[in-house]
Amino acid sequence: MNRRKKVVYWIATLWLSLGMLSTGSVQLIKQKQEVAMMTHLGYPLYFLTLIGVWKILGVIAVLIPKFPILKEWAYAGFFFTMSGAIFSHLFCHDGAKDIFGPVLLLMLTVISWYFRPANRKTITKYLV
Repeated sequence: MNRRKKVVYWIATLWLSLGMLSTGSVQLIKQKQEVAMMTHLGYPLYFLTLIGVWKILGVIAVLIPKFPILKEWAYAGFFFTMSGAIFSHLFCHDGAKDIFGPVLLLMLTVISWYFRPANRKTITKYLV
């Protein structure tokens, strides 16, 4: 993997991890704004705990060495969670400020996944 790709991967992955860790933490502690947002979107409040725990575990899975299948699941979870958040906000006719965070995290998820090193991929084992 050339240096440029490695730098792009680590920048995207660290920003993704920071974003998922921070949003997962505020969801886990049921911060007032998060409770209001979940209520506005029509989701039960226990989703905050569920999504918060999943995000934190996903960050751990993406950052630890090895376990490529676990990483794939974490990236998929991030993708589904963020795309679901985007569609939920669109469905509720929320503005761009409400959609910006999930869009950014979705983009970072895709960039991090795309530029991940070969030893963090599962598909290379089956193609070789």
